[in-house]
Amino acid sequence: MNKKILLLGSGELGKEFVIAAQRIGQTVIAVDSYENAPAMQVAHGFEVINMLDGAELDSIIAKHNPDFIVPEIEAIRTERFYDYEKQGITVVPSAKAANFTMNRKAIRDLASKELGLRTANYRYATSSEELQKAVTEVGMPCVVKPLMSSSGKGQSTIKSEEDISKAWNYAVEGSRGDVVEVIVEAFVNFHSEITLLTVSQNNDLPTLFCAPIGHRQERGDYQESWQPAKISDKDLFEAQDMAEKVTEALGGAGLFGVEFFLTDEGVYFSELSPRPHDTGMVTLANTQNFNEFELHLRAILSLPIAQITLEKNGASAVILASENSNNPTFSGVENIAGLPKTDFRLFGKPTSRPYRRMGVVLTNDTLETPIEAITERAKETAKLITVNS
Repeated sequence: MNKKILLLGSGELGKEFVIAAQRIGQTVIAVDSYENAPAMQVAHGFEVINMLDGAELDSIIAKHNPDFIVPEIEAIRTERFYDYEKQGITVVPSAKAANFTMNRKAIRDLASKELGLRTANYRYATSSEELQKAVTEVGMPCVVKPLMSSSGKGQSTIKSEEDISKAWNYAVEGSRGDVVEVIVEAFVNFHSEITLLTVSQNNDLPTLFCAPIGHRQERGDYQESWQPAKISDKDLFEAQDMAEKVTEALGGAGLFGVEFFLTDEGVYFSELSPRPHDTGMVTLANTQNFNEFELHLRAILSLPIAQITLEKNGASAVILASENSNNPTFSGVENIAGLPKTDFRLFGKPTSRPYRRMGVVLTNDTLETPIEAITERAKETAKLITVNS
């Protein structure tokens, strides 16, 4: 059952996916735009290309002839995926899923207009002038995001007229790919937000859900995540129903990270990633019988997953760089290595910049231990490691 997997994007999430694949004898070629990316360090081979160049992408596919193409990032010429599927290559979760979810416009219109899921009021804009009009229509405060970006890049909140031009420039700077367009969302008055890791399986096996994950963001990027998040049975049922509808509409097998806002009026669909989610790194704290990367891999390979069980309460907290460096090092690791019910991952990124995620601290405890205490421990422990330039 040795399959060849071409991983498009080789960051820290891809690295953990490669490790999971190596453990059950799969061959992985890691691809990214720069050498020595985290996943390349553990893969069987690697390629450095511009994944927005369709000809380069075609060349790599022809060279390696993989069984599976597994996207890990947004900036890919995803419309080529339909041709690869016709060649008999499995695109994960599917060419449709990869195309729709790499662009916020496609996934939002699918969720809101086709499936009728509850979402924030939204508009699109392709210029600063259109953004001004969109803000007028949805009202302030509102959130502006590039159609193609990740980890909060280019995302900002507009609270006054003066913010509009700044928000447009910031969104364009943070956009991935060659799509210069933004989505403008009315501000949702939510009391918390969750990621619901949703596993679609082949062979008519049921869709499975991990225990919901709570998270806190700064600059549009997650800082801590914890599992399980507190949620009412009613809201959880509604979120699971929405997640199953949207993943079924996208098709294919694999793990999806589906994000929701929880409000007094109910659950709002926010976004979806067709792959392991950064907030799901909390599953590396042994909170589940399988972590999110193992689940993604098993679903892709059509290995049946009987159930997903919550084994421990856990939390993750990011380790961030504060300076630019071409040779980042870490100090303080020994301070946390001996702590009970605590672990860490250093991603091996070859360069650092302010706020770049360089590692993660993981904490866990019993199912009876308050999740707030575990999360606070992760947060405080992450402060013990310093990224040096």
